[in-house]
Amino acid sequence: MKNTKWLRIIAAIFAFTLVAAACSSGGSDGETGGSDSTNEDGDSGDSGDSGDGDSGDGDTVELTQDGGRLAAVQERGTLICGGNDTLPGFGIVDDAGDFSGFDIDFCRVVAAGVLGDANAVEFVPLTADARFTALQSGEIDVLIRNTTWTATRDGQEGANFLFTTFFDGQGLMVPASTGFTELEDLADASICVLSGTTTELNLNSVFSARGIAFNPVVFEDNNALRPAYEEGQCEAWTSDASQLAAFKSSIEGEGGDEQFIMAEIISKEPLGPVVVDGDTEWAQAVNWSVMATVQAWEFGLDSGSISGYSGDDPNILNFIGTDGFDPGIGLPADFAVQVVSQVGNYEEIYNANIIPIGLQLTGSPNDLWTNGGLMYVPPYR
Repeated sequence: MKNTKWLRIIAAIFAFTLVAAACSSGGSDGETGGSDSTNEDGDSGDSGDSGDGDSGDGDTVELTQDGGRLAAVQERGTLICGGNDTLPGFGIVDDAGDFSGFDIDFCRVVAAGVLGDANAVEFVPLTADARFTALQSGEIDVLIRNTTWTATRDGQEGANFLFTTFFDGQGLMVPASTGFTELEDLADASICVLSGTTTELNLNSVFSARGIAFNPVVFEDNNALRPAYEEGQCEAWTSDASQLAAFKSSIEGEGGDEQFIMAEIISKEPLGPVVVDGDTEWAQAVNWSVMATVQAWEFGLDSGSISGYSGDDPNILNFIGTDGFDPGIGLPADFAVQVVSQVGNYEEIYNANIIPIGLQLTGSPNDLWTNGGLMYVPPYR
């Protein structure tokens, strides 16, 4: 009898706890993932705004947490893509206001896949500090801005990192006249670095671990950093190796001093598109649009040949949407044709933007997996 009595009491307490929890936690998911309260510094995990998780825009939270971004973009007819406007090779804007670059082309890839029009894009230039705030607030649909995939960003920024479009690593550049060739040569040197980046964190951790004293000189964007470096305010510049190659080419091409990029790479920097957490449908649409460029490359299809494919490979027929195949990812049957015919396959995009800054594709991690690289996508079937 005593056991029965205690079991009834425990059961009543448990039932009361469940009811109380249900009444008090109904909005917790929406406050966490889609909140306007987000870290301006994409690395530290410290909130740049209020830390209470309350959103200033309930519509944004509902859209990003309960799905609907794909339908919203298609209804709007324009993709809003956050990118860079100061990085040669990846995201740059010319005097006429036109954007170009590797990341910019992947914004166009998403627009072609989702909307059928690679030019239906509104580009929003963002600093490193502002990019996650813009993503979480709903200001942009997708962030494609040389952004490194890390655990804390995945876990603390309400961010969903998708297919890696560029495998990079952090390096250091110095004027060749210094004669510096390795990290230890930079003891007590001033080093230029962008704020709100993994670059800043890596610099601190690697130099501290090796006991190399240095003086960080922090800038918000490359428009301020580059002239400071060229004027000698910093003895070294640290960034992703791809960025250093781009600026080395630009500086020397404009008659500046010869530059030297040290051989040592001090980090892993997987770069790719980012969407806000909580909308699987939108993430899939962006992901498969991006991966179509790699799959086309593997199939031997490019911007000039994909529309005219006349073979009978069932995998390619699925891919180009001529046999009625629908995997249920929310995209038109011919989305891959639109992507590749309008923007190009991955090799074409790389060659148009990255080869000119001095980084070869052959033999790099960004080569196709069948060539020894890391570009490998799930089968489209």
